[in-house]
Amino acid sequence: MKILLFLHGGSLNRGCEAIVRTGVAEIKTQFPDAVIDLASYEPETDAHLENIHQVFRHEQKPPKKFSWAGLKSAFFVKFFQDEKYHHQYTQKDIISKIKNYEVFISVGGDNYCYGELPGFYEINRLIKKAGKKLILWGASIGEEDLTPAKIQDLQRFDLLLARETLTEKVLKNAGCKNVKLVADGAFLMDKTELPLPEGFKENKTLGFNFSPLIFGRNPQSKEAAFRLIEEILATTDFNIALVPHVTIAISNDEETLKEFLEKYKETKRVFLLPNNLNATEYKGYIARMRFFIGARTHATIAAYSTGVPTMVLGYSVKSKGIAKDIFGEEKLVLGIEEISDAAKLIAKFEEMKQEELMLKEILRNKIPHIKEMAQKAKSYLAEII
Repeated sequence: MKILLFLHGGSLNRGCEAIVRTGVAEIKTQFPDAVIDLASYEPETDAHLENIHQVFRHEQKPPKKFSWAGLKSAFFVKFFQDEKYHHQYTQKDIISKIKNYEVFISVGGDNYCYGELPGFYEINRLIKKAGKKLILWGASIGEEDLTPAKIQDLQRFDLLLARETLTEKVLKNAGCKNVKLVADGAFLMDKTELPLPEGFKENKTLGFNFSPLIFGRNPQSKEAAFRLIEEILATTDFNIALVPHVTIAISNDEETLKEFLEKYKETKRVFLLPNNLNATEYKGYIARMRFFIGARTHATIAAYSTGVPTMVLGYSVKSKGIAKDIFGEEKLVLGIEEISDAAKLIAKFEEMKQEELMLKEILRNKIPHIKEMAQKAKSYLAEII
């Protein structure tokens, strides 16, 4: 059996890396002889991933305006209001390979949180037209993200694996009949422990992750985050490890975190982790932190899954849903509108400190169940193949 994983953003997004790492491992456990290929936006970042037969680039190049393909595309749009040819050309490096695989697994579960995706809808339509199996692996989708076109596309899938209960409810309420609840595969990912860098004090280091995505959506949030860091430095003896979990060109955590480093380097208590670690290595550092505060969902999953009390600077349904499934409520999750309120950030940090032992106990008891939910994905996959 040949399987294609597609819509992978590349391993400089360690969340994307974690999903592919664990997804491939789980699939190979269920189907040891499966041949798994990966379509990636940045294949040069994925050479270290194991059990993948071939990685190729997914470029998404639209036709040039005055080329034959561009003129043909313009003709169909102008006279028939039909964009199918345009999308088929743009996505041709996936579409041309449909004949080569029996199973297609879309690992871009976050994609459905960010507007319309007509090019992806066209890929999915042609996969199903060819009679192949189509799976959405570990999705998060909010009610506010749904449109008639998106619902129609989601209903094409043979299997929708929702990674938390909020998404499960949204999809079922939208009339999708092919929904199964799992958990994010990153909960299953191993950690790699490297030597501790200078400044990293075990049991006295707090991890902090902040992203350009958050700053872009709420420009006042950075100033509030500065005040939170100042409060931590003033009221605790913790050192602060800045964690760049996504370092892709268009959304590089490191660029934002360097502002924090520059602002507080004279304290000698703030340091920046290297930008070239893989997902398991970042998880190895996060696992040895006392607390974690993070914007990137998979950085917070690395913390949750290793028992580290965590405060989430959330921006989508996935952050809320994952916390709810662990704690029974959206515990220590701040929405995008809230994170520009420095007083609220500081209050949540104090709450996390005061409830440290309770949070650790909940994580100790709950994470094994979450991992069991993540492992169900391969069984649901087997049922439809």
